[in-house]
Amino acid sequence: MSGHSKWSTIKHKKAAKDAKRGKVFTKLIKEITVAARLGGGDINGNPRLRAAVLTARQNSMPSDNIDRAIKKGTGELQGVSYEEIVYEGYGPGGVAIMVTCLTDNKNRTLPEIRKIFERGGGSLGAQNCVAWMFSRKGLISVDKGTVDEDRLMEVTLEAGASDIQDLDDAFEIVTTPEAFEPVKEAIDRAGIATARAELCLQPENSVTVSGQDAERTLRLVEELEDHDDIQTVASNFDIPQEELERLSA
Repeated sequence: MSGHSKWSTIKHKKAAKDAKRGKVFTKLIKEITVAARLGGGDINGNPRLRAAVLTARQNSMPSDNIDRAIKKGTGELQGVSYEEIVYEGYGPGGVAIMVTCLTDNKNRTLPEIRKIFERGGGSLGAQNCVAWMFSRKGLISVDKGTVDEDRLMEVTLEAGASDIQDLDDAFEIVTTPEAFEPVKEAIDRAGIATARAELCLQPENSVTVSGQDAERTLRLVEELEDHDDIQTVASNFDIPQEELERLSA
């Protein structure tokens, strides 16, 4: 498992405590709005919207906020129109980076993202320069100590999970996009609490970075994730666990 997955787990725990929750809500509202605009406001008939609402609930977003975002997407309420754009590039040490944006002004967003890459020791690349290294997967994290590993394996593998991986203080269940919801529902029915559940891009291979390259990589990823127009950042960096925890402290 790449270091970026371990980083995502660490980042999620930090975000649950810090003042960025408002920014997290803003990004989730954007995703719900766009999902509803593209596929309609019926959660049962719109997989992308269903996944977005699930993520919002995982982050304790109030139901009223979710309902308003859906209505803005379907046109029942007035709202901003966002365009989805994916940018690809490289970070320090040659790590691959995929950035998914929702923006109302791509002429503003593109130069800002290019500047972040350059400032972080990386560069934007051409379309499909790194996309082939990633595939869409479902990821569900369960904190250790809340469930027996054998029980978790039984529940998730029977529901269609592809793999279960050990991330030191958590188990991470990997699924195909199609199996994501059935596996999540099986976990819920079993009474197992999830720390994180999302559809995301996962790298097929990883690039190990350490020292200054590791520090610059995390700084670049954090700055990208903090940008208002960026919804998700995926990368194939792999940083040793001890160094990753030290740098993210």
